[in-house]
Amino acid sequence: MEERAGEVEGMVDHSKTLSWPKRNFWKGKSVLLTGHTGFKGAWLAIWLHAMGARVFGYALDPPTTPNLFQAATVENRVTSYRNDIRDAQRLQQAVECIEPEIVMHLAAQSLVRESYNSPVDTYTTNVIGTVNLLEALRYSRSVRAVVIVTTDKCYANREHGTPFTENEPLGGQDPYSSSKACAELATAAWRASYFDTGQQRVAVATARAGNVIGGGDWAADRLIPDFFRSLSAGMPIRLRNPHAVRPWQHVLEPLSGYLLLAQLLFEDGCQYAEAWNFGPAEEDAVTVARVAHLLCEKWGNGARYEQETANHPHEAGILMLDSDKSRSRLGWRPRWGLDKALDTTVTWMQAFQAGENLLELTLQQIADYEATELP
Repeated sequence: MEERAGEVEGMVDHSKTLSWPKRNFWKGKSVLLTGHTGFKGAWLAIWLHAMGARVFGYALDPPTTPNLFQAATVENRVTSYRNDIRDAQRLQQAVECIEPEIVMHLAAQSLVRESYNSPVDTYTTNVIGTVNLLEALRYSRSVRAVVIVTTDKCYANREHGTPFTENEPLGGQDPYSSSKACAELATAAWRASYFDTGQQRVAVATARAGNVIGGGDWAADRLIPDFFRSLSAGMPIRLRNPHAVRPWQHVLEPLSGYLLLAQLLFEDGCQYAEAWNFGPAEEDAVTVARVAHLLCEKWGNGARYEQETANHPHEAGILMLDSDKSRSRLGWRPRWGLDKALDTTVTWMQAFQAGENLLELTLQQIADYEATELP
């Protein structure tokens, strides 16, 4: 069973003591961020830089055109290594050169449908890439805290209709989900075998988040990007699985969890070196059709959706996360509900269409999130 707040002698309960974010903690910290050219990675790079961290990014070129990395000029805020995490030698050399104190691992093949088309690439990126990073960190004398980001889809989903807790079995019916479960298992093995030892006390944790939304996501086969592409084409958005339930959250929600977790790993050591869920409030786990309906209302101008009739590969019907452990032991909780998340996403994409300064808007949304009081 997972340990809860107060069950471990000496455990600090942060649920009523932490105020987020801790900008002073990050000032001057050397951070290796893999996947910094992706959607979540670019948002995180901007936030880390705004807090004064020295950010070193390691990733391939941005996966889409357009993309947040270029739209918000992230390149000017990081020292960027454009390499593949599957190249173990180059990754090892980068870790030796950077000498990071904190590592945030977001690089991944992150699309379920793409994993059906390219299963080998999905496994080598998500599993071997993670192993390559862990192996490189084994020999680092500078690293103290590591957050490996996986997904809510790493659980063996039997469609029981209740939120997943961190101690439930891992699995996955599709290659993407399975690869992320494998990454979780590999991380646990490296942690037990090499990091949580008398010789080396590097605190390594994994983080599992829900379906993130926000400005700057142009990935294929995701609801929000598909919505804006359909708008641009003057077509209704076509929903593959309108009744599928997902834990929707603004991208800043899990990122705040990753940052908080990394801080606690750095300051308090290995007592937080385990798996953590960062999901939305239960009422924000709603159907795809509900989100599409809200988007159409907020955008206006005749935006509409319809159900697609073609057959598609299997995707889970219900996904929900139980984040009680993160609330009770880390003091983390979501700040923005689904309505706010959709409002800020629509605002961002409208600004993109209008040619406005997207870095300025992204920083303003980060500041607004930080200023929002915890519920």
